[in-house]
Amino acid sequence: MKIARFLYDGIESYGFVIQNRVLEADLVSRLLGIELPETIEEFIKENHLPQIRDQYTLLERSMEKGIEISHVQLLAPLKNPPKIVCLGCNYFDHVEEIGGTIPQEPVIFMKPRTSIADPFEDIEVPSDYTKQVDYEGELAIVIGTKGKRIPKEEAMNYVFGYLVFNDVTARDIQRRDGQWTRGKSLDKFAPIGPWIVTSDEIQNPHELRIITKVNDEVRQDSSTLKMIFKIPDIIHILSKGMTFEPGDIIATGTPAGVGYFWRPKPKLLKHGDVVEIFIERIGKIRNKFLFV
Repeated sequence: MKIARFLYDGIESYGFVIQNRVLEADLVSRLLGIELPETIEEFIKENHLPQIRDQYTLLERSMEKGIEISHVQLLAPLKNPPKIVCLGCNYFDHVEEIGGTIPQEPVIFMKPRTSIADPFEDIEVPSDYTKQVDYEGELAIVIGTKGKRIPKEEAMNYVFGYLVFNDVTARDIQRRDGQWTRGKSLDKFAPIGPWIVTSDEIQNPHELRIITKVNDEVRQDSSTLKMIFKIPDIIHILSKGMTFEPGDIIATGTPAGVGYFWRPKPKLLKHGDVVEIFIERIGKIRNKFLFV
């Protein structure tokens, strides 16, 4: 199931994407005789997904009542997640390209909610603050259930779904600071989307192809198979000290091919560059970067 947040005729809503149409939440409430909340965050927290799954065939039969997906403006599926947790150095091929060592535990940092951007939004970069901006295509997970000290064998039960994530990074700030938070926390430095694909749609999230293009040039072409810490490990280890909440986003790291480590010289983003990130079975996001 795909759950999208969108604008249509100037009104923000969310709904369920079936083939090339989206069934808006109010329509689904009427069709199924249930009351859905106003936001996806509340939908996740209040655990409405089983209600939709149980009557999903009715939604499929009602598909023609939906809005054509090409007629809506897709927005970031989540705009107020409780937290955004990101992993660094979590792909074997990325660690190799940077000349690093395999971490013994997950390396994490956080992004603020203000870093979230829509999946097809233009990203304005403050050129008086950073001049070396990079892309990092990533698979992100959305937490569906509150939990702490989660056993590894139960961890996947806490995953609500998946989305595409660009961990945009100001490399010059990152280098100067010696730590990562400021250089990764600028406004709009976390484009996400294009929707949330629920966990039941992806039986194995560790065999998904991930491709990043800049102006149609392939920069990253890898697989989530190359993750160092798999999703159950990430949730289990981090939840020993951190409570996960419904709607939390965990970005699971990027594979090889980021611009800063291209050789013989880096390929950082320039004014007008378009970054497209595709993940198999989820979809793609596409953002133009404008240095202002």
